[in-house]
Amino acid sequence: MTVNHQQYLQAAIDEAQKGLDHGGIPIGSVLVHDGNIIGRGHNQRVQKGSTVLHGEMDALENAGRQSAAVYRASTLYTTLSPCPMCSGTIILYGIQHVVIGENQNFQGEEDWLQSRGVTVTVLNDTTCINMMAQFIREKPALWNEDIGV
Repeated sequence: MTVNHQQYLQAAIDEAQKGLDHGGIPIGSVLVHDGNIIGRGHNQRVQKGSTVLHGEMDALENAGRQSAAVYRASTLYTTLSPCPMCSGTIILYGIQHVVIGENQNFQGEEDWLQSRGVTVTVLNDTTCINMMAQFIREKPALWNEDIGV
């Protein structure tokens, strides 16, 4: 079965745009199981004053409580390479495939995920690259806060 990564990545990009439109950091994510998006989210650290609501974490939270079998059979799409916190959560829940919109502006824990058996697909989508690069240029202090610098 061939998967159309672009349609799911577009849903993650739409989430990133929502975050940006509401004064936040433009990182979005969706969790896909059996061809259906079961969780959508975007970075909400600014909007909710949260320490942990990165895009991936928000998508997982919005997917609600799932069985281990569902997580193992799901793919997580994210507009930006996942940080250590999000990567740890991917491992914790046994998500086997992560599709990354881009890793040019930030390379997270891709090697570690792969070393733990996760299939990592990097698309280097120009929309994701440009959206994040513009945000980093315009709001470097907020970006540095998000990645712990």
